[in-house]
Amino acid sequence: MARRKKIYEGKAKILYEGPEPGTIVQYFKDDATAFNAEKRDVIEGKGVLNNRLSEFFMNGLNAVGVPTHFIRRLNMREQLVRSCEIIPLEVIVRNYAAGSLSKRLGLEEGTQLPRPIVEYCFKDDALGDPLVTEEHIAAFGWASQQDMDDILSLALRVNDFLSGVMLAVGIRLVDFKIEIGRVYEGDFQRLVVADEISPDSCRLWDIETGQKLDKDVFRRDLGNLTDAYSEVARRLGVLPKNASPMSKPTLIN
Repeated sequence: MARRKKIYEGKAKILYEGPEPGTIVQYFKDDATAFNAEKRDVIEGKGVLNNRLSEFFMNGLNAVGVPTHFIRRLNMREQLVRSCEIIPLEVIVRNYAAGSLSKRLGLEEGTQLPRPIVEYCFKDDALGDPLVTEEHIAAFGWASQQDMDDILSLALRVNDFLSGVMLAVGIRLVDFKIEIGRVYEGDFQRLVVADEISPDSCRLWDIETGQKLDKDVFRRDLGNLTDAYSEVARRLGVLPKNASPMSKPTLIN
């Protein structure tokens, strides 16, 4: 497929015009960033793994009736997605205390929360993606009350799906973040899960050992990031179980 004009380049992905109106090609880079891009590196194979893992999760969500922007994977690093208007919010679902929540509330990391907690951050790298409330969202017109009701419902359904999938392979879903996009079909608008779902956007801990299998490995210098992501892919059947963690990813088609 001939590549078209670049639309946007972010920290982990590049977006190109798709082959048909209303589509976008999403390219996964090997770049790893943390602390609002203050820490950077290039991790060979990371983009390939995230492309396939995001495909796995998005297909799973579509299959259980949770709408996403995902159409199909094109190759090892690219996928075709529907063009949508991204709501300028990161939607975070927390099942256990970790990261910024632990720091804000003085909770020990790994503490199980009484129920899933949904938080919202305003998407702005220059501001550090600050935490915002539904009052901010309504006041600045980022989303309507109906949108917020739908976003909350989508976030909790994604949480139910991901928690179950991860539990089945011995992984605890500590928290995750998603983005939501608006898709227009004539005069009708609907909300879909957009961007990606991968170990870049989730906290994933081995249930028995507590080993981190997500981007905290890079943030906290806990080992090899590709090894951690490969372990998640192997458990989910995206990588062959006998694949060597030190070899380049050989993914199941």
